[in-house]
Amino acid sequence: MHVTLIVLAALWGAVTGLLVPRAAYRLSVPPGEPWRAHCPAGHAFAGPGRGWLAGPGRAACATAPAPLLAPLVSAAACVLPAAAGGPRPELAVWLLAVPVGTLLAWVDVRVRRLPDGLTLPLALAVPLLLGAAALLPGAAGSWTGALLGWLVLGGGYLLLHLISPRELGFGDVKLALPLGAALGWYGWEVLLAGAFLGFLLGAAYGFGRVLLGRASRSSAIPFGPFMLTGALLGLVLGAAAAPA
Repeated sequence: MHVTLIVLAALWGAVTGLLVPRAAYRLSVPPGEPWRAHCPAGHAFAGPGRGWLAGPGRAACATAPAPLLAPLVSAAACVLPAAAGGPRPELAVWLLAVPVGTLLAWVDVRVRRLPDGLTLPLALAVPLLLGAAALLPGAAGSWTGALLGWLVLGGGYLLLHLISPRELGFGDVKLALPLGAALGWYGWEVLLAGAFLGFLLGAAYGFGRVLLGRASRSSAIPFGPFMLTGALLGLVLGAAAAPA
C-alpha cells in the first residue's frame, strides 16, 4: 500500500474538486445559450482563467447547494486507482481526467448535457496521454488496446444512439470515446466490465425512481455519471489485476 501516493492523490482530487462547483454552474445552461458570466447574486466572475479556475467565492455567490460534495467525490475517484495500481505511469492520466469527469457528471445531473468543450478535448487527450505513458517503464497496459477501446466503445454507443436517440444522447457517445480508451488500456475484459457496470448502475437508478413513483419507464436520466462511475470501477479492477 503506497500511503504517500494515496494521500497525494486524495489532496489532488480535493483541491481540483473545489474548482468544480463554479465551473459546473457556468456550464449548466441549455444548448444554444452562452455560458454564465455572473453568479446568482449578480457579480461578474473573476479570478484565474477568466473566472473559471476559482473556488466557490463569497457565500452570496454560492453556485452549488453542496460545495463540499465535489471535492469529496473527486478525492475518492483519485484515491481508488492510486490504491489499486500504485505508482504506474498511467495513474497520471487517471488523475488528470478525474476533475474533468467530476465536472461532466455535475453538469449532466443539472441540465442533462455533456458539453463538447469538455468531452472532445478529453476524447483526444486520454489516448494521447496513454500513448506517452506506454513509453515509460512500469506501464501496465497497452496503447493498442486503448486505441481499440476508443473505437469500439465509441462505435457501440454511436450505434445505440442511432437506435434510440432519446434514451442515449450524442454527448454520451462522445464521452464513450475517452472512457473506452481508458478501459481498453487494461484489456477487453476490463472494457466490457466497465461498460456493463455503467449500464447496470444506470438501470438500477432508473428502476429505483420508477419504484418510488418519481419517474415512468420512459423517463430519461442523465447517463453520464453512471458511465463515468462504471468506467472508474472498471479501471480499479483492471489496475488491481494488472501484473506488477
